[in-house]
Amino acid sequence: MHLLSAQQISKSFGELVLFKDLSFSIHKNQKMALVAKNGSGKTTILNILAGRDTPDSGEIISRNGLRIAVLDQEPQLDAALTIEECILTGDMPILKVIANYEHALENTEDAEAYQKAFEAMERHNAWEFETTYKQLLYRLKLENTHQKVGTLSGGQKKRLALAQALLSHPDLLILDEPTNHLDLEMIEWLEQYFAQSDLTLFMVTHDRYFLERVCNEILELDEGQLFSYKGNYSYYLEKKEERIAVWETETGKAQQLFKKELDWMRRQPKARTTKSKSRIDDFHDIKSRAQQRRKDHVVQLELQMQRLGSKIIEFHNVSKRFKDAVILNNFSYVFKRGERIGVIGKNGTGKTTFLNMLAQLLTPDSGKVVLGDTVQLGYYTQTGIDIKPQEKVIDVIRAYGDYIPLAKGRQISAQQLLERFLFDRKKQYDFVEKLSGGERKRLYLCTVLIQNPNVLILDEPTNDLDVVTLNVLENFLMDFPGCLVVVSHDRYFMDKIVDHLLVFEGDGVVSDFPGNYSDYRAYDNSKAPEPDTAITKTTHTAEKQDKNEAAKLSYNEQKELKNLESKIRSLELDKKALEQRLYNTDLSAEDLTKYGLKLQELINDIEAKEMRWLELQEKMG
Repeated sequence: MHLLSAQQISKSFGELVLFKDLSFSIHKNQKMALVAKNGSGKTTILNILAGRDTPDSGEIISRNGLRIAVLDQEPQLDAALTIEECILTGDMPILKVIANYEHALENTEDAEAYQKAFEAMERHNAWEFETTYKQLLYRLKLENTHQKVGTLSGGQKKRLALAQALLSHPDLLILDEPTNHLDLEMIEWLEQYFAQSDLTLFMVTHDRYFLERVCNEILELDEGQLFSYKGNYSYYLEKKEERIAVWETETGKAQQLFKKELDWMRRQPKARTTKSKSRIDDFHDIKSRAQQRRKDHVVQLELQMQRLGSKIIEFHNVSKRFKDAVILNNFSYVFKRGERIGVIGKNGTGKTTFLNMLAQLLTPDSGKVVLGDTVQLGYYTQTGIDIKPQEKVIDVIRAYGDYIPLAKGRQISAQQLLERFLFDRKKQYDFVEKLSGGERKRLYLCTVLIQNPNVLILDEPTNDLDVVTLNVLENFLMDFPGCLVVVSHDRYFMDKIVDHLLVFEGDGVVSDFPGNYSDYRAYDNSKAPEPDTAITKTTHTAEKQDKNEAAKLSYNEQKELKNLESKIRSLELDKKALEQRLYNTDLSAEDLTKYGLKLQELINDIEAKEMRWLELQEKMG
């Protein structure tokens, strides 16, 4: 069933053309995601679909009576209301039904009005509304319904806005970065809820596991054109590679044909027959196709890291609490060179507080945090860049100097550095306040790396970044030789770049887990108690077989086997990305050699890990 369609919509801001002549449709039960680079107008498209904005040209056509709900990146809620008041004053049809019934009860003389109100209550099952919304709030960890909205954390506000959206029973739910500010447990619950529901979804998200497990169609805005992929994120990556390969082949053929036709044109045919005129007309079309270029510029991350000594950061019996909330309790840890630590835990367990103490921005109640003499901290915070009125992009970088030092004694101008972070000369003179959320985060990342840190602290670095920039950031961090500490709800990101976790369990308890996030979830799920349900003989047999197989491997070998599987998957993704880069016909001979060597290193690494995986599998029997 058709719900809504965009027909030839365009949008510009001054001279900046965001998109032009875009057309697509949304049908019932679709779970569609829009993927595009930062600054392409993703949020603007969502606002146009929701009726909050209008296109410069084109139109939005929707089914009569279509109910749309929107979950914003940063929900705007009345701080003075309680959680319950926020629900009961929301824009939901069922609330009007309840209000009409209560009004009819007060005017019992009008029997007909009362009967209509009663039937409406039956039709909408409004009798159960209080039970329904309280159950939903309980699932979303918002049990204290009398708590004021103004006291809620960012994650709690996001969950409350989600509750409002779900309770409105929309025909179409529009989601703008739905996983931002949510902890990992809540993201997994939401992922499962959406995957199993019959809701129609249209979303923008950078969470690649969310795209993989929830979406059944990906809509990509690339080079001003829309491409539709009827599948999940893996399917999209595969088909996009095929599309670009076909495009490059066709462009190559067009370039060869263009050379041939150009030679014919230079001979200036005198005969103006119908056939020659047609060939001249075709020449201009061939020329246009031959001169096409993909703007596949990527962020170039580079820094001049200072040498890191043996002493980095040490926590000695550190304790910290805020009123009744215990964050750390006699916590001790010595950071080692080259460590790549992920910090996870539910919202409110103190992850950001821990990072602030690590960055020397917050002092412990007791104990001490000691920094080594050679440590140069780089701290990427959730709050992002400090926007000053009328400040231009170039001014932000020039505050650090007109020329910035790079590795091996080289230097680069502020303008050249910004170009490496995908801010062209024109964009460099835009006001920072006019940048999109993702562009601001990219600029902020530039200001952190420009200080050449050897210890990087990243608090939710993936929020608002597009998938292209995320891949570049991941590759940079995988090669980063310093010490890395990351808080992130992006499970794909965490799986790729960290090798062990500090798990904040609440009440000051912090566990050290050897492995990435997927390893931890598998371990955590294995500890869960068995449900009190009948278990079939087949299940018993499978469990017994698993135990017998696992018994043949030591604990460290079992852990190594799980790590190998995730590492091989990650390396395969890197190999695909590098192979795609080698398709670029504009690469210099030097780049071809460099990428070719890197590809061979990856292939050798994959083969070595696969051989070890086979050894462990054989040992299991």
